[in-house]
Amino acid sequence: MSTPAKQRKLPNHAILDDVSVEAFAQMTHDGIYNLMPHEVFWQARYRFLQDHGYLLRPRYAPNWKPSWLGTNLDPTFCEDSVPSLNYQVLDATRLSNRELVAVKSTYKVGQELQIAKYFTSICDSANHCVPVYDIFSDPHDPRMALLVMPYLRPCNNPEFATVGDVVEFVDQTIEGLAFMHRHNVAHRDVAVANIMMEAKSLFPKGHHPVRLGYSPDLLEPVTPLPRAGRKVRYVYIDFGASSMFPQGSSTLVVGDVGRAKVPELSDTIPYDAFKVDIFALGDMFLTEFAQKYSNVDFLRTLVEPMLQRRPDLRPTIEQVAANWRSIRASFNDTSIRWRLVPKNEAPLERVVNDTVAVAWEGVYRLKKFVAP
Repeated sequence: MSTPAKQRKLPNHAILDDVSVEAFAQMTHDGIYNLMPHEVFWQARYRFLQDHGYLLRPRYAPNWKPSWLGTNLDPTFCEDSVPSLNYQVLDATRLSNRELVAVKSTYKVGQELQIAKYFTSICDSANHCVPVYDIFSDPHDPRMALLVMPYLRPCNNPEFATVGDVVEFVDQTIEGLAFMHRHNVAHRDVAVANIMMEAKSLFPKGHHPVRLGYSPDLLEPVTPLPRAGRKVRYVYIDFGASSMFPQGSSTLVVGDVGRAKVPELSDTIPYDAFKVDIFALGDMFLTEFAQKYSNVDFLRTLVEPMLQRRPDLRPTIEQVAANWRSIRASFNDTSIRWRLVPKNEAPLERVVNDTVAVAWEGVYRLKKFVAP
């Protein structure tokens, strides 16, 4: 007979029968839940980070033993069963204030550290670059550094729901890229994977840092609040491919870098790094929104000049911002609040969803009417 878990009352789905307890114990013994090689890297730095004010999850503690052994708990719902999926970045807790942070291992050579520190030093509301809290020399590899940054969530998880969600995203990403270009930095890998968000307002009770759809203790699924009316800040990350240029110097570079398929990328023929950023940003707006939803066609007016094959025909980021302000001026409150309509949405589904959206719009207007 297995030993009952001694903790607060758990949901039934987290409790195993005796046969399953033995099966999971055998799987654990066979190494199914062992640390992966890239996790061993972090376990070796557990004490160092703890001594410097940052605590990794229990899974990475020296001499870790699975918490479910000897209990009737399902490992699926035990927090320390969850491996990290990113070999270069791991979540941690800042001991001084219990804030969730991310720790990144990166090489000291190159411009990434310099650019990250430079942007962190600038206090400007237009600065949408991820700040760095601390930089430590890796205790086991003098070539490497450990960067501590805020924990951020992927910008498209949860998915965008309204036209206003998209508008706010476009606002902030244009503003953030304009800030970088004003400071003579080209990101060179503008992509949805490199734009994260501060999403605490959507998950006031938090969520698990790896299994994003679950509570921090993994016992229950979590449902995000809508973005509309809440503070969500979008942040550019990963300056590993970025270039910082001295004032007045050439902005020509070489290298086939970045996720976007920009026409002029070359390992041998120089191209303008800033014009690549423009193309990549426009490509992201096109693929993430304009090609997916039927009621954001206004974005095509924005992205068409950004996607010119000839770099010299593309606008600067300041011209993009001006064009966007002109487009944005035509919006009204109702269109901003309207739901995003997928292009592949079935007709019957669209009727139902539109009916619900109309009802919610009515509730919104009624609340405004009766509000004091």
